[in-house]
Amino acid sequence: KQWNKHHAIYMSNANLPREMLEKEFFVRFVSSSPHAPPMELMRAMRESISNVVLLDICILVSLNVCSDAAQSGIIAWDCKYNEEVMLIPYALFLAGDNPMQAEECSHAGLNCNYFCRTCEVGGTKEYKESEAGYNTIFTSGNLRTPEKTLQEIRQQFETAFKSGATTKIQNSVSLTGVRDSSSALILSALVELGKKLRKRTAGSQALTENEVEVALRKEFEELLKGGQLDDIINPLLGTDGLDIHMDTPTEILHTILLGVVKYFWGQTVFLLEKAKFLHIFQCQLESIDKDGLNAPCLNADYICHYKGSLIGKHFKSLAQVMPFIIHDLVPPTVLNAWTVIGELVVLVWHTKITDTEAYLVSSMHILFDRLV
Repeated sequence: KQWNKHHAIYMSNANLPREMLEKEFFVRFVSSSPHAPPMELMRAMRESISNVVLLDICILVSLNVCSDAAQSGIIAWDCKYNEEVMLIPYALFLAGDNPMQAEECSHAGLNCNYFCRTCEVGGTKEYKESEAGYNTIFTSGNLRTPEKTLQEIRQQFETAFKSGATTKIQNSVSLTGVRDSSSALILSALVELGKKLRKRTAGSQALTENEVEVALRKEFEELLKGGQLDDIINPLLGTDGLDIHMDTPTEILHTILLGVVKYFWGQTVFLLEKAKFLHIFQCQLESIDKDGLNAPCLNADYICHYKGSLIGKHFKSLAQVMPFIIHDLVPPTVLNAWTVIGELVVLVWHTKITDTEAYLVSSMHILFDRLV
C-alpha cells in the first residue's frame, strides 16, 4: 500500500531556526487524499485556515494566507517572553516536486514549448533547435505573474464559447504554457458541449453561432452553481502576498540528483563496463577515505551491484567523490564534468550561507561558465 498515489499538505513555521525545522514535531500535517486533486485540497485549506488553532507550546504560522488573519492578525501567547503577541501569517513559499509546482502555477509542465513556470523562456521545437533559440534557453525570459496567468485562463474560457475551441485552446497552451488543472474539467465540458451543439444532425436545422454561445453560457452558469469564474480557478493565483510563480523554489532532488547526476552516472557506468573497469572502480570506491563525507558509508558493493537502481542519497555522496575515483579510468572530458557536478552539489546543498552575494557569484560561475 505504500506506493498508492496520494496528495498531502504539510506546513512549517518559516520563522523557526533550520535545526528546529528539521525536527518532525515542527512539520505539521494538514490534509491528505488519494482521490481529491491537489488544487481542491489547497482550496479547502485556504477556506478553512481561518479556524487556525495555535498550540500553547509553540507558535504555528500557516504557509497559506487567510485574508481575515492577514488583515486583523491572530492574538496568541508567547511562552518564551510570557506576553501576548499578534501574528500576521503570510506565505513564504510552497515546496514540491517539479510536476506539482507546475500544477500549483497553472503551468503545463516541462514538456510544453514554454517549459518554465517562472518565466516565459522557450519557443517552438524548431526555434529551440536553432542557434539563436538554443542560446536563449540559458537566459531568463519575461517573468510570469499571477495576474497574467489569471488573464490567460479567463481568455481560454472565452475561447471555449467560440467555434474551433479545441484547436484554439491547444494553441493557447502551446504559446503560453498556461493550463489550469483546477478549472480543466469545466473547460473541457464546455468544449465538448460546443462540439455537440454545432454538430448537424439529419432532419434538424443546425443552431446558429449566437444560439450555441447562449446555450454554452447558460450551461457555464449552471456549472458554476451561482459562483464566479475566479472561484473555480487555481486558488493560489489569487492569494495575497504570494507570487506563486516566484515562490515555488526549484526542487533540487529530482532536478539535480535524480536528473543531471543520475543520467551522467548512467553514461559513466556504460564507459566503465565497456572498458571492463567496473571492478577497478568498485575497489577504488571501497578504499576511498570517507571521513569528510556527511554520510555513514559508501557501500561500494551495493552501488556497483544495483547501479541502475540508486536513489538520491547515493548520488549525493557519489557526486562528491567521483573525480578522485575515476581520474585514471575515464576520458578527461568525463572527469572534468564530474568535477563541475561535484562543485555544483556542494553549492546547492549549502545549509548555511553567510555571504549571499559571494554564494550567488560562485553558483553562477558553476552554472554558466562551466556547465553551460
